[in-house]
Amino acid sequence: MSPPSAMTIEPVSPVRTFQKPNVNSIPLRSANSKTLDEMAGKWETDFTFAPIRESQVSRAMTRRYFKDLDTYAESDIVIVGAGSCGLSAAYMLGKARPDLKIAIIEASVSPGGGAWLGGQLFSAMVMRKPADAFLTDLGVEFEDEGDFVVVKHAALFTSTLLSKVLQFPNIKLFNATCVEDLITRNAGDPADPTAVQIAGVVTNWTLVTMHHDDQSCMDPNTINAPIIISTTGHDGPFGAFCVKRLVSMGQLEKLNGMRGLDMNTAEDAIVKGTREIVPGLIVGGMELSEIDGSNRMGPTFGAMVLSGCKAAEAALEAFDQRKAECSA
Repeated sequence: MSPPSAMTIEPVSPVRTFQKPNVNSIPLRSANSKTLDEMAGKWETDFTFAPIRESQVSRAMTRRYFKDLDTYAESDIVIVGAGSCGLSAAYMLGKARPDLKIAIIEASVSPGGGAWLGGQLFSAMVMRKPADAFLTDLGVEFEDEGDFVVVKHAALFTSTLLSKVLQFPNIKLFNATCVEDLITRNAGDPADPTAVQIAGVVTNWTLVTMHHDDQSCMDPNTINAPIIISTTGHDGPFGAFCVKRLVSMGQLEKLNGMRGLDMNTAEDAIVKGTREIVPGLIVGGMELSEIDGSNRMGPTFGAMVLSGCKAAEAALEAFDQRKAECSA
């Protein structure tokens, strides 16, 4: 089933309601296929793959990818960064609003950010309560240690969350893709004619972005959307991108920089600070620490998932407000 049509803020067009498909109607076995039991013990005598031409593989991939590029060029919400915060926001949005078209842009080939391990190459993942509520909703088992819980392997959490997000028919993940800039419009503020509202993202394949300096100019692609959720993490090669861009375009005076590790203050600050920074741009996760000068929390992930939940709420509130303004 196709994803919904995005609401175009400029000019106004109606939103089409999108219904979730009946998962029971999705075939789990293709025609003329064998079961594993039928193949067992016959690998040497009665096994061969179905025939294929190499061009069929190329066409199967490229046809779908470019259809997705066309479909999501107009989106309702774009999430920048598919780490634990961005994926949590996507999960909440997918559950709450199947009528919206949501694109996720991730610079890495492998989504998940730092959530594949707990910390220092250790596998267990710690989340302080009440973030266990998100694990329960997701269906990830954990050990209860009183004020915090432990998932036996961070990859169990991340793979489960990623799997559920990717199953939503109205969400598309574009990994190995960078956000190189923000699309802006004049905010229409008489008191500040330089103020902008964010109207989408400028994208390019990550490998192209990394080689702008040693190759000829490669112009980017774009996705229009009235609401952007940025969760690109603390400062780094691709980190804190959107807030750093706000500074360079004069929408923020400066970044205050992430402070030292203090779990007890850091996690509360990240969740409480998740908000719309400028019209159309909501920031969550550790990217906030660069704006607010809040502490880092290190190897505990409760703030990431609950910041994602709050970002999803803020995005829906802002989206519905923009929709009402454009319909008035």
